[in-house]
Amino acid sequence: MVEVKLDRQLAILYSVHKRPHCDEFLRAVHSWYNLVVFTASVKAYADPVIDFLEQDQRYFTNRFYRNHCTPRGGGYIKNLSLVSDDLTQAIIIDNSPISYADHVDNAIAIEGWINDPGDKELLYLLPLLNAMRYMHDVRSLISLRAAQHITELF
Repeated sequence: MVEVKLDRQLAILYSVHKRPHCDEFLRAVHSWYNLVVFTASVKAYADPVIDFLEQDQRYFTNRFYRNHCTPRGGGYIKNLSLVSDDLTQAIIIDNSPISYADHVDNAIAIEGWINDPGDKELLYLLPLLNAMRYMHDVRSLISLRAAQHITELF
């Protein structure tokens, strides 16, 4: 349970569940990359959830929220240029394609998660992310994956 204070008078308790293998994923990826949270959630909701994720160790070097996003088409676009000047090494992992619409070649899509204890999506990402940390430009591999998915549609 995390307490979210939406204003000075009102605090709401939310039940938060970690995706399976979340802690293992964060420990590994934190040792390879500079991790940043970029969420379309408001700060008042996001901070308690992020604090819950980081209760044992500080994983994230910065936090970006809805106010850092650009509203478009009923969703929120995340501008990776706010996170890094070097997009050759920037990767966004997100379940919402609208979130990375302006940075498709930096994006790794992940299925959304709703309380499936057998989910292994974060484990499946580890070998790819491990290999990508040695690449000169991560977009070269990600754009190939995106092109492959497009050709599979035809």
